[in-house]
Amino acid sequence: MVKAIVGANWGDEGKGKITDMCAGESDIVVRFQGGSNAGHTIINEHGKFALHLLPSGIFHENTLNIIGNGVALNIEYLLKEVDALKDAGIKFQLLISERAQVLLKHHVLLDEYEEERLAERKFGSTKSGIAPFYADKYSKTGIQVWELYHEDRLKEKLKGIYEKINIQFKYLYNKPEIDYIEVYDNLVKYAALIKGYVTDTGKILRNAIKENKNILLEGQLGSLKDTDHGIYPYVTSSSTLAGYAAVGAGIPPHSIKDVMVITKAYSSAVGAGPFVSELFGEEADELRKRGGDAGEFGATTGRPRRVGYFDAVATRYGCEIQGATEVVMTCLDVLSYMDKLYICTGYDINGEIVKDFPTTELLYKAKPVYTVLDGWKSDITGIDSYSNLPDKAKEYVDFIEKEINVKISMVSNGPKREEILKR
Repeated sequence: MVKAIVGANWGDEGKGKITDMCAGESDIVVRFQGGSNAGHTIINEHGKFALHLLPSGIFHENTLNIIGNGVALNIEYLLKEVDALKDAGIKFQLLISERAQVLLKHHVLLDEYEEERLAERKFGSTKSGIAPFYADKYSKTGIQVWELYHEDRLKEKLKGIYEKINIQFKYLYNKPEIDYIEVYDNLVKYAALIKGYVTDTGKILRNAIKENKNILLEGQLGSLKDTDHGIYPYVTSSSTLAGYAAVGAGIPPHSIKDVMVITKAYSSAVGAGPFVSELFGEEADELRKRGGDAGEFGATTGRPRRVGYFDAVATRYGCEIQGATEVVMTCLDVLSYMDKLYICTGYDINGEIVKDFPTTELLYKAKPVYTVLDGWKSDITGIDSYSNLPDKAKEYVDFIEKEINVKISMVSNGPKREEILKR
């Protein structure tokens, strides 16, 4: 069976933990989009890890992990992650799609320079080069992994790329030009280091489907960061939806039978853009501080995450566009300190209460309409059965399930792999 694990919200929902957990019963785990601009924090018997490019099944020795063709492949970043796992004594299986596109040095620099140029108008980029990377990909000037092994072609292509890029660097940004030969030499070196992993992963996956293998498709970020259906322009530059997973992995769309959508028991986000249920000041600081083992700080940037109450309007929309067949709620334990639990069940836009998630301009005008429930005020970590949760905790989950119209199949009550309660 093929299952997609994706985010309902702005990202940071806890997808890494759930993928890591599900990977033990999977033959293959595939990263199908995005790059090193967001990370999945995983805590297991090996320690605590922040993965950015490696699939979250990498800790299961018998699970094949694939970086699909839809990924923005920062090879330098990938090699650091691989070395960290090897240093920790972790054995793993990894393959890289020969059709994946390579993220280059100028992509990161363009990201940094453009945010600097925009100043107060910036998008809150992680400065990982993602937007310039996808711009090159879709303008057909990018480089796929297979091209790294055709050196004459690669050198000539890089020469043409940097003729244009250096004009931009020199005259728009007033920055130093890039020597394409230096880029070429680095790519040849990196190509040799990853060669053993590179293959036609799409064919492997299609054959695995015919053999009824269990395959997990792992997404990065969440619904509201999707380039088409998110809070544009404060989005990422690839599709974060399960619908794209087939494209980013190279498999038939009808092969995806289960879409597991992850949401937190509260809201969190990194980056700019509208966030209707956002908290500020001491309330935000307290929730951020209690936000799981890592606290609410970005796995990639280390930036403090924006946090807020659970937004049922945004989450219902996120589940709908993902095509959720089930939902997993993470971080329920984080809310144990609260006397009252606020759930955003509608938006007040110019005096009209709306239940449907609107476009970005209207989101900026929206005020949250809350339903308030009593908190359970007791530590729920260590509880090993959903039925043993406090009644108020179960009431909170039940209420949200009705609001989002999708079955919540599991609830997480701690950051570790085994801290999950099935309903």
